[in-house]
Order: sequence, then C-alpha cells, then structure tokens
Amino acid sequence: MQEAMINKAKQLLADGTVDRVIGWKRGEFAYDITPAVFETAEELEKEFVFDDFTAANVSKYLVKESKKEGKILAFLKPCDTYSFNQLTKEHRVVRENVYIVGIPGGPKLDAEKIKAKGITGILGVKNENYTLKIDTVYGEETMPFYEAILDKCATCKSKKHVVYDELIGDEGEVLDSNRFDMVEKLENMTAQERYDFWRGELSKCIRCNACRNVCPACTCEKCVFDNPNSGVENKAPADSFEENMFHIIRAFHVAGRCTDCGECSRVCPQHIPLHLLNRKFIKDINSLYGEYQAGEDTTSRAPLNDYKQDDCETTVVHERGVE
Repeated sequence: MQEAMINKAKQLLADGTVDRVIGWKRGEFAYDITPAVFETAEELEKEFVFDDFTAANVSKYLVKESKKEGKILAFLKPCDTYSFNQLTKEHRVVRENVYIVGIPGGPKLDAEKIKAKGITGILGVKNENYTLKIDTVYGEETMPFYEAILDKCATCKSKKHVVYDELIGDEGEVLDSNRFDMVEKLENMTAQERYDFWRGELSKCIRCNACRNVCPACTCEKCVFDNPNSGVENKAPADSFEENMFHIIRAFHVAGRCTDCGECSRVCPQHIPLHLLNRKFIKDINSLYGEYQAGEDTTSRAPLNDYKQDDCETTVVHERGVE
C-alpha cells in the first residue's frame, strides 16, 4: 500500500494536479509516525511512511494547508473523511484546494500496548498473519496483533469513506462497532461511582492541550483557554475543579460536531479516555433527536444547530431518570 500511495502522489505532482502532499513520516522511533507535508518526489521516496502505526488523522492540518496557494493531496482513511466533511460543512477547509485519495484504514497499532507487555527497544514491527514480529535491540519478540491495536480502532464506526476524489483499495462499510458499550457501563454506575471514575481519570491531566490541538472539531482561531483575560488560560490546573472544567467545557464545545475519530484519547500522554465524554454526547443526541453522525455529509444540520417542533423538551433528562 505504501508503494501505491507514493506512486500516486508522484503522479499527481508530476501532472500538476497538486503541488504538495500531506502524509506521514517516521520520527525518532519506528512507532513514532507524524503527519508531514511533501513537495517533491525525492522527499516522498525518502521519508513517506504508511504502516500499522500511521494512525494520525491529517484532516486538522488541512484547516491551514487548504488555505495556502495551490492544491494539496491528502490521503484520508475512512475515519479521517468524516472529520474532513465536518470541517467542510463548517467552512474551515477549502474543499476545492484539496485532492482526496481515500485509503484503507486500520486497525492501527498502539505502541504503549506493546510496551505494556515488557517489550522495549523497538526497532521495527511486522504483522504476519495477525501475529506481530517485533524486532528489538534485545532480539525478536512476538504478540497477537489484536492485543496491540488502538482503542479507537477496536471500536471503529466505519470502513466507508464519505468523501474522496479517488480510491486506492476496496471500499468498506459502516460497522456495528458496539462503541457505546463503555458509555452504557458508566451510565449504569451510581452518581458517586461516575464522579470517582472521572476524578480519577481527569486528575491525571497535565494540561498539555494535546487533545485540543489534535481535535478536528477544535478549530477556533482564539481558544478561550489561551485567552489571558479568561482566568483559565493555558496553565497547569490549580485544583480539581479546573481539571474537570477544562475537559467538560471542551466536550460541550464539540457536542454534535465530534465525529468520534478518537484522536483526543490517542494523543493523551496520560492515557485518559477522553473520547468517552464525547461518546456520551453522541449517544444522548442519537437517543433524544434521532440517529445522527457528524461528518457523514456536508449539507445536513446538526440536531443542536437546528430546531423542530417535535424536539425533546428540557425536562426529558429528568424523565429519563438520568441523575
């Protein structure tokens, strides 16, 4: 797949369809894959990477890249296309300045799950018949492939691209992923149990803002948490209230717009399951307003941005018995 993608990028650069490409390159470690922009065939040959660690959603980077002169080629996995569509709907990307090539998605690997098995000094990883062959400085290690996949891939909502100019590989389908199972487990807890769960998780937050910075739904040009006059500007949390407030306010800000790409949890250095806050909103919106998937198209109005006479009343929360 990597070779096919490089060849496609070189072709589109050569014929003038695009003048640059956004993809991924390897960092210091084999599993350290990061988004990057390539402008020449030589750069693509030397640095372009697409493998089992290529999990990053590049849609957020297109907010700025699509506003630059010329056209950019973007390789988008199925989950990325939902984010791109949502950004198009919100007029945050310039659609005509992006040439989209749809590519197969995951499941992608989580290096932290590999390290949790005591495997360190990783030099490279190969997937052979769903068994990982891990080359390390200490010799070869093995582990089952599905024990190392990212949580966001374990509950993938769709293998189907919702926007593209052309595809590489076969198209997939929308999946029944049981992605709300953990949300339902939390809902079945008592109020105190839920509070204890989230306090335990959110107390780990170091306010690095990685979740906000990677989130395709967080595209405000001036974030309230960067405003020195807000009293909550980017700083280490002073108390437990501030720890809760940052993440809960952010979840409210993306309610109805979050495509459930899972990037917030993927990049969190403290491994906080932040996506569960967003999934709670998604589940409630589906329950109260009817099934809705952010980013599925570029024309429909989100339930929280629309009004219908048969919308649920404000008392519905109490009627549903939610504490």
